[in-house]
Amino acid sequence: MKEFKIRDGEEFIELVKLLKLMDLVNSGGEAKVRIQEGEATLNGEVETRKRKKLYDGDIVTFDGTKIKINKT
Repeated sequence: MKEFKIRDGEEFIELVKLLKLMDLVNSGGEAKVRIQEGEATLNGEVETRKRKKLYDGDIVTFDGTKIKINKT
């Protein structure tokens, strides 16, 4: 499982931004389409909201990669 640390001073990261920062997609446009098609899960449930806010402890699965969100 990979980990993503939320920047200091921020409380969350949006799903679409996470996928771009983790290099799981080539562009924001690709991320949006793939999220809307139901390719991402959040804490075991399909997530289709591209701007879904992810918080400490959330687990995202996308394209076979699991990512745990951490705050500090």
